[in-house]
Amino acid sequence: MIKANQQKTWASGDFSVVASRIVLVSELLAESADLRAGSQVLDVACGNGNATLAAARSGAHAIGVDYVPALLEDGRARAVAEGLDVEFRLGDAEQLPVADDSVDAVLSVFGTMFAPDHRSTADEIVRVSRPGGTVALASWTPDGFIGQMFKVITSHVPGPAGVESPLLWGAEDHLIDLFGDSVATIASAERTCVWRFRTVDEFVGFFRRWYGPTLKAFDVLDEQGQVALAADLADLARASDRNGDGGSIAIPAAYLESVITLK
Repeated sequence: MIKANQQKTWASGDFSVVASRIVLVSELLAESADLRAGSQVLDVACGNGNATLAAARSGAHAIGVDYVPALLEDGRARAVAEGLDVEFRLGDAEQLPVADDSVDAVLSVFGTMFAPDHRSTADEIVRVSRPGGTVALASWTPDGFIGQMFKVITSHVPGPAGVESPLLWGAEDHLIDLFGDSVATIASAERTCVWRFRTVDEFVGFFRRWYGPTLKAFDVLDEQGQVALAADLADLARASDRNGDGGSIAIPAAYLESVITLK
């Protein structure tokens, strides 16, 4: 039930619109992973393929896996437009449709963190990776802007009971615990993705319309609850705006970039 509800959430709105604002995160992650031309690279919970395409631009054969068919179709169209060596597969981060020991590197940008079972997801990544392979992850941090935004949302609409917070992936200690004895080395750095909007109201409207978790949160609230959630999100945006001049806003959102070398 949790997985089915999650899938409906990410299929709502249109994540490709959101993904267009965070392309740079995937490009930086692919570079940090130091991908080799000719290698096999897997992008887990790929959405419409930002990291998949970034890997392919490095000369790798890239496979993107996601459980939202519409996002995969968008990714295929993007790959065709750029003439890239890419394959997209319908699948689940906890049950990857990929053979054992078959990929040289695994990437995920704000993807694996949202799988309900963190340990199963990490185990799957290790299963499909060749010995000495690379795992490169970008995950929102608990104290960063997106982490704070999720806290605002769950204060109005609590998340499913018994599911670990996705924001744990934004802490290196959690990654070390998840990947355990499979880790040879790990290097993490906090990076910043900046969200830019003309107004605070545009920010709220953008995430309410296009971002599945926010859209679904508004959908389950009555009118009064929707007004209150919108007001709290607007307050968070104002408090986080680095411009601070009453005009257009720029919101730095911290995320953890981690590159793991497997044994």
